[in-house]
Amino acid sequence: MIGTVLQDLGITADRARVHVDWCPAQLIAHAVSTGEGVLTASGSLMVETGKYTGRSPQNRYIVDAPVAHENVNWDSPQNRPIDVETYERLYGNVAAHLSERELFVVRAYAGADRAYARKVIVICERASQALFISQLLVRPTADELENFGRPDIVVFAAPDYTTTKEADGVDGDAAVMLNFDAKTIIVAGTGYSGEIKKGIFTTMSYLLPVEDGVLSMHCSANVDPVTGKTAVLFGLSGTGKTTLSADPDRRLIGDDEHGWSPRGIFNIEGGCYAKCIDLTREREPEIYDAIKFGCLTENLVLDPATHEPDYADGSITENTRAGYPLSHIASAVEPSVGETPSVILFLTADAYGVLPPISRLDRTEAMFHFLTGYTSKVAGTEVGIVEPQPTFSALFGEPFMPLDHMVYAYLLGEKIARHNTRVYLVNTGWTGGPYGTGHRIALSHTRALVRAAMDGSLDYAGYRHDDVFDVDVPRECLGVPSDLLEPRKTWDDPEAYDEAAAKLVALFKENFEKRYPGTSLEDLTSLKR
Repeated sequence: MIGTVLQDLGITADRARVHVDWCPAQLIAHAVSTGEGVLTASGSLMVETGKYTGRSPQNRYIVDAPVAHENVNWDSPQNRPIDVETYERLYGNVAAHLSERELFVVRAYAGADRAYARKVIVICERASQALFISQLLVRPTADELENFGRPDIVVFAAPDYTTTKEADGVDGDAAVMLNFDAKTIIVAGTGYSGEIKKGIFTTMSYLLPVEDGVLSMHCSANVDPVTGKTAVLFGLSGTGKTTLSADPDRRLIGDDEHGWSPRGIFNIEGGCYAKCIDLTREREPEIYDAIKFGCLTENLVLDPATHEPDYADGSITENTRAGYPLSHIASAVEPSVGETPSVILFLTADAYGVLPPISRLDRTEAMFHFLTGYTSKVAGTEVGIVEPQPTFSALFGEPFMPLDHMVYAYLLGEKIARHNTRVYLVNTGWTGGPYGTGHRIALSHTRALVRAAMDGSLDYAGYRHDDVFDVDVPRECLGVPSDLLEPRKTWDDPEAYDEAAAKLVALFKENFEKRYPGTSLEDLTSLKR
């Protein structure tokens, strides 16, 4: 069957050089023997990804095919159209390139709930990338592999293919192309495995709402092992989704990508892709201990004698990464599904240092902040980002949400209203001043606030209303300094705080009016009905 599938895709590689569903040990042994990577002291396979150490939005395209043309939100600058003819040129060239290579084929699922899952086949020219995606997607059972059949989504991973304007019709030496009509993804010219992961998620974020009426979410999720109550945490890379969801006192459903269906929530993935910069066992024990044999690490600096990683060394990139299966997390839920969430947390890394560390949102405020998606891009997550940059990324993941924003907002608003889900805005960024003057809020304080929000104890002391941001802020929380809950008190110059806060409020208003002209708060309230 695989041979027929590859032939139908235009791949004519020698069958003896096509390796299907190799286990991690086989892939790691091959990668080490061919010099793709080296083993670290903890047992992970470490590779350097080359020029691209993060996602490259300027090299990413969505194919303007007939059905996608009607559905994709082309007004979003993240959704760069490319014509079908150019896609077909690149497809043919990459297929020809892969046909001459030794290939590693991975069959897996996107979606832990099989009722909404898609069968995925990933065709890789590097064993290390096959290892990565086999650990990041949901692994089929033996029976499922036996009856896998034809895939729903096909991915070509060709990091050694260099794109050119003359041959492929695209600018630059790399291209990521998503064809929703054909359900194919091409990742060419970049060795950063995050492009494969996010290409699949973006495709699922198109298919789930359009075909199934399911909300796709750029969020992590965990569950209380006693009550079974589920929490989801939205946020862009660098806001703490992975860190805060990997709480040893709760059970992990997933750290990045989920769907919310009438049956509850489910992980789209079967693994985690965690940032490693400044990682310590004391601060993040679950992630630290997950980096072992079977894990792929990217762009770490190793001691040449011992191969011990220096997690504090960002000289290659601040965006050092580890991709590992959920089975490496002792507290992970299997299967990675959960009941309807009782709590939603929007995570933002506020570089202005003015947002409270946590605030409660009513439904209208929740929809406003969901559509606004304020945060600060942190170093390394995208090419060219070297220090935090304030940004607005709708839905806390706009690059991965190709439909009109209101499609996702309506689905979320309806679910919040139906299930009376509590919603909080959590600032994991700065306090005491802006970036460069203030300091990052301590992880221990953020953990205490998040746990109190999840278990409901945050409500015990009551709230004060913050008139500047129009949110409710808790009066106190066990384990958190009271002054931290009122960020104005953490600044040496309160008037400077007032000026910075007013600037951020103005940016909120300007962004919303620009992105959603003619939409009022009353309109957002109606989204929940």
